[in-house]
Amino acid sequence: MARVCVSVCACQEMDGWLSWETLHHRHHTHCFAPRMQAACGNQKMGVKGLQYFMERCCPESCVTVNLREMAKQHVSKTSDKSSSPTLVVDGMACLCHWYLCKDWVCGGQWREYMSILKSWVETFTSAGIRLVFFFDGVVEEKKRQQWVKRRRRVNGEVCKIFRYIKLHGEQPGKDLFSLPSGLATFTRFALRTLGQDVFCSVQEADYEIACYARRHGCMGILGQDSDFIIFNSVPYLSVAKLHLDRLTTILYDREMLCRAIGLDVSQLPLLACLLGNDVVPEERMQSIRSNAVAAYRKPYEAYHSGAPQGQMVLAVSQFINSLWDGEEEESELIPQALKLPAADRMLLEKGICSYLLTGPKVPQQDARPPTTATFEKYVSPEIVKACREKHVSAEGFMVYNVLCEGVIECSNSLEDEEDHELLPQAVVFKSSRQHIYGLLLLNRHDDSTVEPPAIREWLVYPGNPLKEPDMVLPVPICIPCEQPSLDLLWFGSGPDVSALRLMSFFSIFDCQEFAELYGVVEDFLLAALCLVTYIALQVPSLCSEDVDAYLSQAVCLRLTSLEELQRIKLPFLCSRAVQLGSLYVRGLSYMLGANCASGCPLPNAALMPWQSFDGQLFHSKYLLAHSGTEQIELLDNNPSSLALFVHLREKHVEVCKKRNRVLQSQPKVSAPEQSHTRYRDGHTEGGDNWRERGDTSIGGWRRGSGQRSGGKSRAKLQERPAQRGRGEGQHFQPRFHPPSMDGGAQNMSSRPEHPQSRWRPSRGRYQLAPRWRQPPAPGT
Repeated sequence: MARVCVSVCACQEMDGWLSWETLHHRHHTHCFAPRMQAACGNQKMGVKGLQYFMERCCPESCVTVNLREMAKQHVSKTSDKSSSPTLVVDGMACLCHWYLCKDWVCGGQWREYMSILKSWVETFTSAGIRLVFFFDGVVEEKKRQQWVKRRRRVNGEVCKIFRYIKLHGEQPGKDLFSLPSGLATFTRFALRTLGQDVFCSVQEADYEIACYARRHGCMGILGQDSDFIIFNSVPYLSVAKLHLDRLTTILYDREMLCRAIGLDVSQLPLLACLLGNDVVPEERMQSIRSNAVAAYRKPYEAYHSGAPQGQMVLAVSQFINSLWDGEEEESELIPQALKLPAADRMLLEKGICSYLLTGPKVPQQDARPPTTATFEKYVSPEIVKACREKHVSAEGFMVYNVLCEGVIECSNSLEDEEDHELLPQAVVFKSSRQHIYGLLLLNRHDDSTVEPPAIREWLVYPGNPLKEPDMVLPVPICIPCEQPSLDLLWFGSGPDVSALRLMSFFSIFDCQEFAELYGVVEDFLLAALCLVTYIALQVPSLCSEDVDAYLSQAVCLRLTSLEELQRIKLPFLCSRAVQLGSLYVRGLSYMLGANCASGCPLPNAALMPWQSFDGQLFHSKYLLAHSGTEQIELLDNNPSSLALFVHLREKHVEVCKKRNRVLQSQPKVSAPEQSHTRYRDGHTEGGDNWRERGDTSIGGWRRGSGQRSGGKSRAKLQERPAQRGRGEGQHFQPRFHPPSMDGGAQNMSSRPEHPQSRWRPSRGRYQLAPRWRQPPAPGT
C-alpha cells in the first residue's frame, strides 16, 4: 500500500499533502466564513470536524457537479444502457430541506408539504434519475447514548420555542426551527404514495445506504452525513448544497481528501473513530488527539497562536501514518503500535467495523440484542417474516420494533413543560401502546402460558431524564370474543375476520362502538373521531371547545383547497393549541401502529395527517371555538359540513358518556396574567397536576386497564351544548374566507354532497355555556 510522506516543512503543497503554512493561509481566508447551520433537530453527528475541514481547508475535495450530466456519464459507463441512473437518498437528512412550509409550529402544513415533496421528486424523475429512499428504522444500542444526548439538547430548544410563543404570540424565527412531530414517519408513506421506492432500515441506516449503493452500482448517495465520506462506496453528494432548479450540488471526493491528508481510503475508518463519531465518543480518544496535535505543532512554534481548526484532521492523519512501519501486516484494523486499554481497543475496533462494507468483519444484520429472540418466540415464524418484510418496505410502523427488537423510541414533540394541565403525549398514548403490545404478544401461537417481558420504551417527555427506558407491560384488548390470534388477523379472510380486525383496532383506543360507523363515515373522519375521543378520555383538562376545534377542522379540511389553506392568517398563536396540534399528529402515528398490528382494517392512507389535519386550520378553529363562535360559522357556513360535524360530535359524546366522561365548556380566559397564573399553578378541573403527584414516569400514570393510579377521581363534567349561541362582543374572524354560498367562484353548492354528510343537526335545547368577550390571549 503506497504511503504519502508527511512533509509539513514545505511552504507549499507537495504531492497533494497539505502543509501547515498552506492550512494556516486557508484558515484565515476560508475558515472564518459563517457556517450554514442545519435546521434538522435529528441531524446525525457523523465524523467530528471532517466535513468542515473539507469545505474550509481542503476545498479541492469539494467538487461542484451537475446531476443531469453526472447521470448521463454514469449511464455511458454501465453495460445496461436501458437502466436509469439511481440516486440513493438519505431521507432523514433531507427532512429539513423538504419541509419548506412557512408555518411549522402549529403541527404541520401537511398538504403543502405533500405538494413540495411531489415537486421535488418530479424534478429528478424528469431528469431521468431514479430515486431510492432510506429511513432509519431502528436505533442501535451502541448509539443509544448519542441519541439520548441529542434528545436532551432538543428538549432545551423546545422550551425556548414555548417561552417565545407565550411572550410574543407568534412563531419563533429560524434559529428555533423544529420539524413537526411525526414528519419522518409520515414522509415514508408520502413517498410511497408518490410511487417511489422506500426502504426502512433494520440496522444503522447509513450503513444500509452505503451497502445498497455499492451493491447496485448507483450514481451517488444524496445526504448530509460525513460518514458517507468514510464508507468506500459510491460518490457522496450534499443535499444541503443542492440547487434544485439547476440540479447542481457538491460532491465530497474521498480520493482527493486522501491525497491531501496522506492516507489511503482503507485508513479512513480509523481516522473517523479517532476524530470521534456516533460509535466512538469524542472524549474517549481525547488523549490520542491531544498528543497527535502536540507532535504536529512542535516544528512550528511560531504558528501556535490562532491555529486553524483543520489542524486536528491533519495531526491525526500524520499520527495514523506513523503507526505503520512499512513491514507490519496492513490487514490489521488497528496497528499494534497503537497502545490502548483493552476496553478502548475493543470500542475502536467496533467503530472501524461499522464502516466495512466487504470482508470477514462486516457487521451482521442478525447481530441483535439477546432480547430479540425473547419477543419473536411469542409469534409464529410467518408473522416474523411478514413483519420484517413490511418494515423494510416501509409499509408498516411500530410492529417490527415491538416483535423483533422489544423496544420503541419516540423523539421530541412540541410539548410545553411549563403547562401543568396538558399531559405529555407519551402519557396520553400509553394505554393504546399497551393494547398494541397485548394484541401482538399475549396470544401465543403455541400452548405456552408464560407472560412476555415488558417492552422497553425510550420516549421523550418532560420529566423523563432518559437514563434508562420505561418498562411497559402488554395489556389485553377488551372485545366480546376471545382475543384473536395474530395469524388470523394478518392472514385470515372473510367478513368475520374483517369485522374482527375492525373491533381489535377500535378496542386499542377503547372506542369499540365506532366499528359500526365503518362504511357510513369516510375512513379518515372515522379515524379522526376515534383519535379525538381517545384523547378526551385520557386528558382530563380537555374541554368541549378543544373537541370542536379538532372535529371541525377535520370536517372542513376535506373541502378546503391548498391555496385556501395558505391564505389563512392568524392574529396570534396560543401555546396550548400548539401542543394540542402536536398531540393529534403523534396520535395518528400510534393509530398507524394499531392499524398495522390489527391487520390493517383501515387503509393506511386514511391515517395520514394530510387527510385530517392542517396546523394553521386547526389553530384558526381553536381560536374560533374558544371565542364562542356559532357552529355554522365554525363549519365555514356550510350546512352539509355542519350536519356531518354534529353527527360526529354526537357519537363522540355518546361514547364518552358511557365511560363517565362528560365534557364541559371551558373557554380560555383572555387576560395573560390570569392564564399564566393558571398554568403555573397547574390547576385542572377534574384532575390534579400530574407533576405534583410525582407522576414523572409513565408507569406511575397508567397501569393495567389504563386507569389513573393516583389523584382524585374524575368528576363528571357538564355536557357541552350541541348548538352554539353567539356570545356578546367581537368574535375572532381569521383572515381566511371560506367558500361563499352565493354561487361565486367558490360556490360550495356546486360541489357534490358526500353521502356521509346528510345528517340533520340536533334540535334539542341546551343551557348555553358562559361566553367570553375576547379570544384567548397568547400563551393560553
